[in-house]
Amino acid sequence: MTTGVEPYVQLREKLSKRDRSLREKVMSLEEATKFVRDGDTVGIGGSTMSRTPMALIWQLIRDRRKELSCSRCIISTDGDLLFGSGVSNHIETSWFAQGILWGLSKVMRHNVESGGARYDEWSHMAMGMRYRAGGMGVPFLPIRSMLGSDVERIRPEAKEIDCPFTGERLLLVPALNPEVALIHVQRCDAYGNAQIDGLQFMDIDLALAANRVILTTERIVSNDQIRRAPDQTKIPFFCVDAVVEVPYGSAPHECFGVYEPMLAHMDAYVRQVNKDPVGAMQDYLEKYFYEPASWNKYLELIGMEEVLEASRRGRSIYND
Repeated sequence: MTTGVEPYVQLREKLSKRDRSLREKVMSLEEATKFVRDGDTVGIGGSTMSRTPMALIWQLIRDRRKELSCSRCIISTDGDLLFGSGVSNHIETSWFAQGILWGLSKVMRHNVESGGARYDEWSHMAMGMRYRAGGMGVPFLPIRSMLGSDVERIRPEAKEIDCPFTGERLLLVPALNPEVALIHVQRCDAYGNAQIDGLQFMDIDLALAANRVILTTERIVSNDQIRRAPDQTKIPFFCVDAVVEVPYGSAPHECFGVYEPMLAHMDAYVRQVNKDPVGAMQDYLEKYFYEPASWNKYLELIGMEEVLEASRRGRSIYND
């Protein structure tokens, strides 16, 4: 089985072609998703239901992209939507469920077991180290995670070796360099200097590993404000190709310090699609993805009362 690892010379050639200048990159969702082409490998930032770049996924589904190969450290209902819409036919992750509260995804099971899509499972550590290797420009990194497990057995791309220094058994995991990374942050400036509150997950390594990076942000702030706290800037401008200001850009998932998950909507979603992973999923996509004329209209369908309540709960972490 091929690993898809790119040689260093090829990575350097791609890097040399990128415009890494300090320039304004603000655009609309529709303009930003033009950086994603059919068949691309796409890395998704955040984890589970945290800082999911849902607005970008919403737009990609509306654009009817196809055959995207997606990766994320932990996939939640975003994976449901990518498979159910037909936008993605391949997902690599360490855990694929509808969230901790709802268990395994029936949408995922239907698509994978019917042969319509492929799911490659890695350990959580392996996913992180694959992005890190990609960001470092090396073809692999050694880990101990997965050794002796069934996960190692089903992943022939990983190779066991004897360490040349200690003689210990190690596992080499291949680098992961997505063509595009989709990342949502709390704030960034117009150039793409992004600050992340709370857990960073694998987003920094993902941004370094990807050939193109699209950021959505809760708000665009001035470069002066970014410079007041440079230690909080986790993703630098020279990694970023597009910046889109999308308040509630992770809805109905959460964005730390801004809003909590919109659980009433999530409960209703899970009940709907688990009854019929095909027909009910298409009904959900039609109502919430294809019909709304804008992201704000999508939020209206979720319900502004629930959105505002999620905001109250999200902001309370700073007040308790």
